[in-house]
Amino acid sequence: MNQTFPAEVQSVLDGVRDLLPTFRERADETERLRVVPDASVKELEETGFFRLFQPRRFDGLEADPLAFYSAVRDIASADGSTGWIASVVGVHPWQVALFSDEAQQAVWGADTSVRLSSSYAPTGKAVQTEGGFMLSGKWSFSSGCDHCSWVLLGGLVFNTEGQVVDFRTFMVPREKYEIVDVWNTVGLRGTGSNDIIVEETFIPEAFTLSMGETGQCKGPGQEINTSDLYKLPFHSIFTSTIATPIIGMARGAYAEHVDMQQKRVRAAYLGEKASLDPFSAVRIARASSEIDAAWALLMSNLAEEQAHVARGEQIPLELRLRVRRDQVLGTARAIEAIDTLFEASGGRALAEGTYLQRVWRDAHAGRVHAANDPERALQMYGAQQFGHKIDPGMY
Repeated sequence: MNQTFPAEVQSVLDGVRDLLPTFRERADETERLRVVPDASVKELEETGFFRLFQPRRFDGLEADPLAFYSAVRDIASADGSTGWIASVVGVHPWQVALFSDEAQQAVWGADTSVRLSSSYAPTGKAVQTEGGFMLSGKWSFSSGCDHCSWVLLGGLVFNTEGQVVDFRTFMVPREKYEIVDVWNTVGLRGTGSNDIIVEETFIPEAFTLSMGETGQCKGPGQEINTSDLYKLPFHSIFTSTIATPIIGMARGAYAEHVDMQQKRVRAAYLGEKASLDPFSAVRIARASSEIDAAWALLMSNLAEEQAHVARGEQIPLELRLRVRRDQVLGTARAIEAIDTLFEASGGRALAEGTYLQRVWRDAHAGRVHAANDPERALQMYGAQQFGHKIDPGMY
């Protein structure tokens, strides 16, 4: 899928591609540190990557989603952990643009390079009070939180009678939360996806968003950030943010496997060159098709949503569910391709420090993210096709 981007956006993509060899060289260090090195984050910042989804009034680029996801895909092809945190941290300016102007000014008014992490599962508790909410709780899996000075947290809202009345996203500054280092995993080790703890603290209503309203593609920030970019569905943008790094990892695995096979001699087959094995050729043909299909469907669906927005039309529920259908199946396609390539790469792929064993671990770690739960997304799509009522706020 080829597209011409504005020069300022293309400059970001070119800058990102120049960094790929460096990110790959740092992959071992990233795993050892269990967090993406500060140098890598700084280099991404210098390209303008973190400004792709940021509003122009805060020095952002308001870029086409294809540009953002193309950059993420490329970064993840070099190193899964770096691609993962680039994606999840880089997408947050999109949601901040939906918050009130007061909240946006608090984040970017003094420094437009400020970054945010997140943990959206509603594991915290918020109690309604005058002017806002009292928030407390523990949240897990806040990828890239060490590189951020704000966090977006999901929480169920309780009224004074103890009844759940809403599900909101709460924007919390660094001085009001603690990061607890718990991230010791077999994959995506470098994402620093640690826990966030908030002792009971007051969050003004202006620093919150109702997920019900967000699910309807609405937010107070749209009054001042009028770009069509900010009218797309939250779940389309954020689940694509989770799938894209895994597709990028698959692209990297494909390139690595093809290069290895061209050099590999199979001792068990009388010194035959692996690249001459017809079954090897079939494997890479199948794998490349799965990777290409995953990417093409993900991007074409988003482009179709954009077209509806550009015409001033409501995005059909069927399309929103199709985005989720092809997002979870795109993840599955990418991982199936990685498995095929890894299994056909020989024993040398198992060595510590090699690309293929790392990408195999990283992709399977990314698969367990809630956004990649295939049955739930597929059931919703199928139920809608059968004419059953579906809550659009969920997708």
